[in-house]
Amino acid sequence: MREEKGITLVALVVTIIVLLILAGVTISLALSSNGIIGRAKQAENTWAKGSENEQLAMNEGINNIEKTIQDYVN
Repeated sequence: MREEKGITLVALVVTIIVLLILAGVTISLALSSNGIIGRAKQAENTWAKGSENEQLAMNEGINNIEKTIQDYVN
């Protein structure tokens, strides 16, 4: 009897095919419009708009405080 060690060519080919399928699925999930990268860009835009709104609200609050102080002094 001949004892064989190692993997067969069929097992190697099946493994490579499975890895290619997994890579294709991963790339499509990452690069699609609803994928990770698309969601990150959407989150960045939402954060920038929220930051701008917060700054505007803070400036308005400061202006209201300064106006109140001026009205109180006069």
